[in-house]
Amino acid sequence: MAAEPEILAELHRLRARLPQLTGAIAAGRDGLVLAHDAPGVEPDGLSALTATTLAVAIRMTDATGRGEFRELLIRGAQGYVATYAAGRTAVLTLLTEDRVNVGRLHLEGRRAGARVGELVDAHEALAQAPARPSIPPQETARPLPVRAVDPRATTES
Repeated sequence: MAAEPEILAELHRLRARLPQLTGAIAAGRDGLVLAHDAPGVEPDGLSALTATTLAVAIRMTDATGRGEFRELLIRGAQGYVATYAAGRTAVLTLLTEDRVNVGRLHLEGRRAGARVGELVDAHEALAQAPARPSIPPQETARPLPVRAVDPRATTES
């Protein structure tokens, strides 16, 4: 994916803003990894789990009339797993230490998710845009013949 370096740069900036972040994965909603910064974690496996969990979360929001999916937070004994919507077709999954400020996690996660979504959506729009047809060179236009008209001439017969 052409947007991968830009997404990876956003994940690195996110790590700098949120020191308790231990991993980040941007993935398509279908489970394919777009970019990751998650040392010690198998990105393809986590991305597949994210897609499965996302499907359940989407069904839950639909069934309860809560609208379109925005985010999901899971707390374990050693920290959090947070997943944020990222545009129309992607998600951002973040792994953190237990001592993270959850408000800060949401603030930074939502911002990064929005940025990743912009990058992914822009890349997809470019990929789906129809190619411009090449226009064949045209002959040099010839001027139309001009007929001289005598201004003194009348049309009366």
